[in-house]
Amino acid sequence: MYLLVRSSKFKQDLKRVFKRSATDFEETRKVLHLLKDKGVKGIPKFMKPHKLKGKYKGDWECHIKPDLLIIWFQIESPKIIKLTRIGSHSDLF
Repeated sequence: MYLLVRSSKFKQDLKRVFKRSATDFEETRKVLHLLKDKGVKGIPKFMKPHKLKGKYKGDWECHIKPDLLIIWFQIESPKIIKLTRIGSHSDLF
């Protein structure tokens, strides 16, 4: 089990997701539970988990919905996931 650590920017982004759509927020909660339990290994392949380049080099990303992404950094020892950002492509890039 991983410890989830939210950045201040992630907290702001999550509020925006909640205001936009309760369904998106609920889907986000499900993904956060998967991350907490198994890390990147718990994310289904259809969500396209992959490492990023550029500004977020070394961070992981997956698609909660086609235009709802979550970005995180995973540390294996100790088991910590730093939640970096969440939002649409235009919000994040």
